[in-house]
Amino acid sequence: MSDIPKLERIASQVRRDIIRQVHGCQSGHPGGSLGNADLLTALYFDVMKHDPSFSMEGKGEDVFFLSNGHISPVFYSVLARSGYFPVEELATFRQINSRVQGHPTTHEGLPGIRISSGSLGQGVSVACGVAIAKRMDKDDRTVFVLTGDGEQQEGQIWEAALFAPHNKLENLVLIIDDNGQQIDGPTKEVLEVESFTEKYTAFGWDIMKMDGNNMAETVKVLKEAAAKRNGKPTCIVMKTEMGQGVDFMVGTHKWHGKAPSDEQTVTALDQLEETLGDYPDSAPSNN
Repeated sequence: MSDIPKLERIASQVRRDIIRQVHGCQSGHPGGSLGNADLLTALYFDVMKHDPSFSMEGKGEDVFFLSNGHISPVFYSVLARSGYFPVEELATFRQINSRVQGHPTTHEGLPGIRISSGSLGQGVSVACGVAIAKRMDKDDRTVFVLTGDGEQQEGQIWEAALFAPHNKLENLVLIIDDNGQQIDGPTKEVLEVESFTEKYTAFGWDIMKMDGNNMAETVKVLKEAAAKRNGKPTCIVMKTEMGQGVDFMVGTHKWHGKAPSDEQTVTALDQLEETLGDYPDSAPSNN
């Protein structure tokens, strides 16, 4: 049985890591990272079968792809906290020669990163290919991929949306972060992308919905999605709040790609419980 309070405590630490990474280099994307802290915590600390010793092939493991790679701070935090690399390395976020770059890349050899991402629209295609490879290898584990709602404006997404049902990729779970925000404003004003339910149903996907900032619901839906083998890929339309956990960041695109000041960082950390211990760096402290 899932320990929801424990997962919520881990997610709080992940959110602290996000704020401190972005503050430390005065660059990065805190809003979407904060919104997805519950999802990635649920995946890596409860739902997925995975091995932090890490192999690129991921045979016999569930694998995760972050298509919207600009929310790398949440991905790095969860990978570090689950044992892929030292937590202290988070302090090098976006620094020259760091393995922890602004968008995930593979040439630095950071464990847990299987593709370079952040050029939006590509992750679902990669996930389709890995889902096919697992089927060919008779590997019944699940492939998860996260995309942003603004990312759904990319044409390559819709090629993959056609491809997956046609090839009956029942081991594929696509998660759309439906927070209604992108870098230039609300998605409905930049380029309307709704309704995901009707669109993906028409393409032949099995649809699920969840509140991605409710840990119990997130774990339940993810486990149900991973267990499905009904001849269809699964699309989870996930509602989140950009900036979740920090009151002055919640629900606005203004924190999509903006670093907090020293004062704002202290205010944010005051709202987030330190549960696993902060990594050492020079960020302001609320202790």
